Amino acid sequence: MKLPGLDHPITIARNDRHVRVSFAGKVVAATTRALTLNEAGYKPVHYIPRDDADMSLLQPTAHASHCPYKGDASYFSIVVDGRRSENAVWSYEQPYPAVAEIAGYLAFYPGRVDAIEES
Repeated sequence: MKLPGLDHPITIARNDRHVRVSFAGKVVAATTRALTLNEAGYKPVHYIPRDDADMSLLQPTAHASHCPYKGDASYFSIVVDGRRSENAVWSYEQPYPAVAEIAGYLAFYPGRVDAIEES
C-alpha cells in the first residue's frame, strides 16, 4: 500500500452537478451525489453511488486489477439490448483507508460507454 502525497496526490471531492452515464441509448447511471477523484496526472474520475446506477444492466466479471494507492478493483460489463461493453465499470469494494470514501461506488471508462455527461 502506498499513501498519496506530494509525489502522487489524490483528492476526492463531492460533486453536486448532475453526472449521467449512457450506453446503447440507455441511462446506466445518473446522480447528483458523485464523488470526483483527481489523481496525479490522470483525468478526473467520477465515482457514482450504486443506488444511482441501473445495476440490472451491469454484470460482474472475473477481471480484477490492483492500484497501490487505492487497492483491489472489481469489474462489471454493461449489457443493453444485445450490446455489451466488457469491463466498462470498476469498483473498489474495500479501498485503502486514504480513499475509503469511494468504497462500493462505480466508475466508468469513458471509451467504453457512449457518454459521461456533467451538467
